[in-house]
Amino acid sequence: MSDYIENVRKYRSNASEETVDKIVKHLGIALRNRDSSLVSCSDKSELERVRESWCKKKLASDKSDDELDEVINEVCVQMAEEKGNKHRVTFYYLVADKLDKLITL
Repeated sequence: MSDYIENVRKYRSNASEETVDKIVKHLGIALRNRDSSLVSCSDKSELERVRESWCKKKLASDKSDDELDEVINEVCVQMAEEKGNKHRVTFYYLVADKLDKLITL
C-alpha cells in the first residue's frame, strides 16, 4: 500500500491513505498484472475505458464525454514526467480529484 500512496503524493501531498486504499480495493486483481496496473495515455481505447468505467460508472459523473476527456487529458499531461504508462491508482486518484469526486469513494 505504501508504494501507492507515495506515488499519489508526488502529485497531491495531502492525499488520503483511506481514499487510495479504496481505489486499490476497487481495482483489485488488475493491480497484480503490470500491464493492467498502468494507464497508457497514448491508447485511445484505454482512455475511453477510464471515462466509461471510472468516471461515469464508479464516480457517477454527469459531465459530458468531452468534459471528461478533457479532465483525463489534463491528468495525462500532469503525469507526463512519468515516461510511458502511468500508475493506475495515481491516475484514478487525480481524475477523481479533478472531478471533485474523492468524497464519493
